[in-house]
Amino acid sequence: MTTSKLTQKIQAANKEGRKALIPFLPAGFPDREKFWEELLSLDKTGADIIEIGVPFSDPVADGPVVEQASLECLERGINLSWIFEELSKRKGKFQAGLVLMGYYNPFLQYGLEELAKDAAHAGMDGFIVPDLPLEESEEMKAALSPYGLDLVPLVGLNTSEERLALYAASGTGFAYFVSVLGTTGVRETLPEEIRQRLGPAREAFSIPLALGFGVKTPDQLLEFTDLVDAVVFGSALIRHIRAGKSAAEFMAAWQ
Repeated sequence: MTTSKLTQKIQAANKEGRKALIPFLPAGFPDREKFWEELLSLDKTGADIIEIGVPFSDPVADGPVVEQASLECLERGINLSWIFEELSKRKGKFQAGLVLMGYYNPFLQYGLEELAKDAAHAGMDGFIVPDLPLEESEEMKAALSPYGLDLVPLVGLNTSEERLALYAASGTGFAYFVSVLGTTGVRETLPEEIRQRLGPAREAFSIPLALGFGVKTPDQLLEFTDLVDAVVFGSALIRHIRAGKSAAEFMAAWQ
């Protein structure tokens, strides 16, 4: 079985003695043209995997920073067709793995078979769908599998060890550990129970484990360095760009 590109990217970073970096940016933010400039900049300045957010009108897992950016992108007319069309024009330009992070409804409306085909053609490597339960994921997995696209499992503080085992049995690419109970967003501190819950997750998954939601600075990872392989950050990056600064400047702090 061929190792997923997402898995390979994280493992390569780990072999260099560092955590893989997974920045998140909503498609079309801060505007249609600047988005691609920032994405290419992230790719050139150390991103191992890039999450591209699909704007949605009811982003239940997103905090205020991501939600506001997503709604602005919707107003600009950003949708899956635009994302795939523009990505196709740039196929082969990205060294990082590319993941679409979005809610199930737009994917279902697009048509899962068509979604998988167009995503693969555009150079995508996988999907993250925060509102798709494990029990309802088989149809999407079946559509993605022929194209070698991963459906990244999300687990968190309230995921039992029994469910961790179920996710681990079918998860590919990497596992995304959600560090908080609630929505995304920058937090000064992360919950104390993260380490306690990361242990069972680390044991359950053979694929790399990424920590996300609420991560702001590299220092927040210090106490989890032996348990995670990658870090995801979104809200802090969005704030940085909204303040008129570049993605490259943001990434420099993580090198």
